[in-house]
Amino acid sequence: MLRIEGLHKRFGDRLVLRNLSLHIAPGEIYGLLGANGAGKTTTINIICNLLKADRGSIAINNQLVSEQTKPLIGIAPQENLLYKTLSCRENLQFFGRIYGLRGDRLQQQVQRCLEAVHLLDRASSPVETLSGGMQRRLNIAVALVHQPKLVILDEPTTGLDIEARYEVWDLIRQLQKQGITVLLTTHLLDEAERLSNRIGILKSGQIVAEGSIDQLRQRIAAQEIVVVQTPEPENAIARAQSFHWQHRYYGSDLAFWLPESLELKEILERFDGVKLDSIARQPVRLEHIYVEVTQS
Repeated sequence: MLRIEGLHKRFGDRLVLRNLSLHIAPGEIYGLLGANGAGKTTTINIICNLLKADRGSIAINNQLVSEQTKPLIGIAPQENLLYKTLSCRENLQFFGRIYGLRGDRLQQQVQRCLEAVHLLDRASSPVETLSGGMQRRLNIAVALVHQPKLVILDEPTTGLDIEARYEVWDLIRQLQKQGITVLLTTHLLDEAERLSNRIGILKSGQIVAEGSIDQLRQRIAAQEIVVVQTPEPENAIARAQSFHWQHRYYGSDLAFWLPESLELKEILERFDGVKLDSIARQPVRLEHIYVEVTQS
């Protein structure tokens, strides 16, 4: 559905994208991760034909990006593109007309989108009366009103409470069930881990790791992570090294990579004689992988 090959983009002396390539299959949810400045927004703007790449190509549904591919894309930006004093229906009608929808087709699409985001009962409500979660769902509905093939969701749950976040997650899963391809950018790593079929980690304008979460876990030489709090970190590290366990600091947390899963009793025995205030076992998560590939 989306094919990016060898994309380069420079702003003055700053190279923002360098030989960026990624492929997203039809009906896939692809999570694009990266720190601020990694090149996510620039990539999205080029996909939407709002910026021109210096070199490389982008094809959507086998068509090179141009004015003709814009109807194939729906985008829900981080900031809601909604008119607060208009109702949900009026907002969808307005954006539908921008995409050339008229008459019965426009009304049918507005109805379908309101149903899809579970806002049919609030169709006549002004946007300013909606909760934050409802507004985010309506923002996604705007991206869907013209029936695009590819939907770009830029930080879709930023600022939402956990219940509203779950509602948006369910909506994204429904989009996939309808065969819509989703490009998701998010700083919430648990969101990317739960939703994405594949994940690409962007650093300095290029993909430095890509794959399913199981494939990405192969980047970490551990079966599980053990996090300890200790007044004797040097002794704990020395003891772990005697078992060939790697250590990392995640913030102030001292963590050890265990190459095999051990019972808690066995782990405590390995640290016998080292004072531990607490110990916690964790599976290898996307956050561990992300830190490893972006800080190396």
